Amino acid sequence: MRNKQPTLAQSFAALLAAPSISAIDASQDQSNKPVLDLLCNWFGDLGFQCQQQAVANTRDKHNFVATLGQGNGGLLLAGHTDTVPFDEGQWQVDPFKLTEKDGKWYGLGSCDMKGFFALILEALKEIPLDKLQRPLHILASADEETTMNGAKAFAANAAIKPEYAIIGEPTSLRPVYMHKGHLAQGIRIVGRSGHSSDPAKGLNAIDIMHLVIGQLLKLRQHLAENYRENAFSVPYPTMNFGHIHGGDAANRICGCCDLHLDIRPLPGIALQDLELMLHQYLKPVVSQYPGAVTISTLYPGNEAFKDSADSAWSQLVASLAGNAPEVVNYATEAPYIRQLGCHTLVLGPGSIEQAHQPDEYMAQDQLKPTVELLRKLIWHACIKD
Repeated sequence: MRNKQPTLAQSFAALLAAPSISAIDASQDQSNKPVLDLLCNWFGDLGFQCQQQAVANTRDKHNFVATLGQGNGGLLLAGHTDTVPFDEGQWQVDPFKLTEKDGKWYGLGSCDMKGFFALILEALKEIPLDKLQRPLHILASADEETTMNGAKAFAANAAIKPEYAIIGEPTSLRPVYMHKGHLAQGIRIVGRSGHSSDPAKGLNAIDIMHLVIGQLLKLRQHLAENYRENAFSVPYPTMNFGHIHGGDAANRICGCCDLHLDIRPLPGIALQDLELMLHQYLKPVVSQYPGAVTISTLYPGNEAFKDSADSAWSQLVASLAGNAPEVVNYATEAPYIRQLGCHTLVLGPGSIEQAHQPDEYMAQDQLKPTVELLRKLIWHACIKD
């Protein structure tokens, strides 16, 4: 006999009460196992076959995969179980407690994006699961907010072959079929410090960084002139110099200078190719000053993503959601889910404007439309003849 399923508010509250912060800093990083244990109990009670898969190169993180039905095809509903850290002094409510106020459900992960799993569970309550013609899969991944190692590991080892996938990131229920990627690089120049009265006795790292920036500006121009996708509001790859620091006094030759930059490539530009371009453009400076220039990756990058706005699936989802397919500039797990060979869209409740913000919330007027939309998507992908 199956256990009684929680109400939507109960499942929502339980997910928020299970901290699952992802952070590069080990002192803030947390396992997502408590969230996965909840999902395993709930979906297992509905008859899903549930697995928890350890993710390499993480701190006790796991993916959760639940499947009902057999064979290939069907639908994958995907999301991540982790949240960003929170600034305690800026929150007016308890981040780990569901707080209802002014037509909103507040809590860390309410829209980005643990709440999505509670809405899937709610949608399944009125679906005749014994009528599935094609399988329904649920993926709850690890470490999306940092390395995306969960989605990468899942894509590399997946034993399922869905025909369609929906990633429930907060898009205000607007289907997203394309987004840019993200590459963050650090460049360090190590010169020789000395007294400013005799520059020839040192090697000024700021002078060398000046040459580096000149080459990077040439790469920026090359990217803008040779790659274009007019669907984006900024239709070319961008490069941003976000941080620079060098030296310690006006009367000392600068011995070290650091630059952090990010590049946001269009679909069709692999991160590996982008890194190669970066090295090629900096090669003249590297050759002129052997051993002085170091190029490194600040944190794992994200590939760009592109599906089709005109496919039958995209058009069906757009019709059901009442919103046309669109593009966004932020990154998601979509390029890795797309590697399964399925038609992939990013579509979920809540606004991206709430993600990573103090007092994150899910507007309650998004709840019922999301549940109804999920039921329709499951019916079309898994039940309809």
